[in-house]
Amino acid sequence: MDSPYFPTAAFDRRAWPAGGVLDYWHAPDGWPIRRYRLGSGVRGRMLVLNGRGDMIEKYLEVIHHWAQQGWAVTSFDWRGQGGSGRLTGDPLCGHIDDFGVWIADLKALAAEWRSEGGGAAVMLGHSMGGHMLLRAMAEGLPPPDAAVAVAPMLGVHTAPLPRRLAIGIARTMLLLGKAKRRAWTQKEDSVRLRRIRQQRLTHDPDRYSDELWWRDHSREIALGPPSWAWVEQALRSTRDLAEGQAITRIATPLLILAAEVDRLVSTPAVRRAAGRIPGARLHVYGREAAHEILRESDPVRLDALARIDAFLNEAAP
Repeated sequence: MDSPYFPTAAFDRRAWPAGGVLDYWHAPDGWPIRRYRLGSGVRGRMLVLNGRGDMIEKYLEVIHHWAQQGWAVTSFDWRGQGGSGRLTGDPLCGHIDDFGVWIADLKALAAEWRSEGGGAAVMLGHSMGGHMLLRAMAEGLPPPDAAVAVAPMLGVHTAPLPRRLAIGIARTMLLLGKAKRRAWTQKEDSVRLRRIRQQRLTHDPDRYSDELWWRDHSREIALGPPSWAWVEQALRSTRDLAEGQAITRIATPLLILAAEVDRLVSTPAVRRAAGRIPGARLHVYGREAAHEILRESDPVRLDALARIDAFLNEAAP
């Protein structure tokens, strides 16, 4: 018999699981947000929030895992990325004027999601999705029964630049009228740069290749670097959340998973934030894990899934 942590049947990461529904949810202003739902819901409902530049396809493997556990899993592409359109004329630029737009989208989508059924309701956010989840809860999002933040963006890794200098550069670029320009270049056809990017995300080259496969086969979901406005908003929003008092009022049972050598988000900032959230549980992986913990090599990925499932079984039975 298959175990959810030692499966004998391989999951096809380059195909949509049978039984899922891919459609569009419309935000209050009418913006179409691409959404995917899978699972019976006998265990409860789970809302999965992806990271910057991500698309639903990257997380089909873990969505399928939780659907197999009995969760009705809902995931979506943030406005302006994945299959949810673009906010500039550059299809590869990840732009947003104000993170508050995403918070509003999340609150509205979550309200509808809550009305779709009973049972335990849990939320999980990766990277930028983890930041949005915690910020939304700090700003009055009706709390789920339990929450999980995986490599949450609670501080941006700006090295070798000091954060203060990075903030100054981002603000200068906005003043120069470059808010909607890419903050850096990314050569899509460079094998060397793809290898560097893979090492920042995951030690598993096959799972990294899955992302490239989806991007190559569905170019409309592909996204490149963020805009200068995104960079400024990320630095501002992470600072405000980390230094403000609202985060200390989050009372939802919370599990945080992080990677010590994460090169995209600041793990020291994650540690500090975890210490300010009452009752938050934190597990930090060592050099065996990069940023995308749920898309890591199996020893890390399966350990993370086991930790999350055990936490949810306890916090949201």
